Amino acid sequence: MRKSEIVGRAVSALEELYPDAKCSLDYKTPFQLLIATRLSAQCTDARVNIVTPKLFEAFPDAKAMGEAELSEVERLIKTCGLYKTKAKDLIGIGKMITDNYDGIVPDTMEELTKLPGVGRKTANLICGDIYGKSAVVTDTHFIRLCNRLGLVNTKVPQKVENELRKLLPPEKSSDFCHRTVLFGRDICTARKANCNICPMTDFCPKHI
Repeated sequence: MRKSEIVGRAVSALEELYPDAKCSLDYKTPFQLLIATRLSAQCTDARVNIVTPKLFEAFPDAKAMGEAELSEVERLIKTCGLYKTKAKDLIGIGKMITDNYDGIVPDTMEELTKLPGVGRKTANLICGDIYGKSAVVTDTHFIRLCNRLGLVNTKVPQKVENELRKLLPPEKSSDFCHRTVLFGRDICTARKANCNICPMTDFCPKHI
């Protein structure tokens, strides 16, 4: 079976399984999603959602974050892990967006990845969820599923992104990434592929 066919069937299967898939991070503005995504590195989305209400109450926008005291940001995000590095990045992001982008989160990969601590994964999420652009968010669940479906044979995020950009319908790529996160948590987990309840067994290479 061709990779393009596998992708098409996987997109359809996950659309049916998770029709309302969306980002699991809580936010009200593009800036807040950017900050929440930076905090989510090596931390669960559930933990980030516990931390961000007080953080965003204190520093709701780029200008406020850019003027924040480092010790106060560290205190508010301490339970997210790597908090010292993340706190510096959050303040740096706030300053740079305020000074260079008039307080507006940029909408391109090139500009987003200039921000402190922002890599392609975060930039893709912003481009897809905020600006409606084609995006491939290569989180661990996405990478695992793509390998198990035989679409790639690598765990290097940018290589996975490059290959899946060639295969995924651009208008469906962002939502597909969100659905793979839910699927990776519920069914095709890192510890075990629960094939007995998987809707993809008729085209997954493990079963063909």
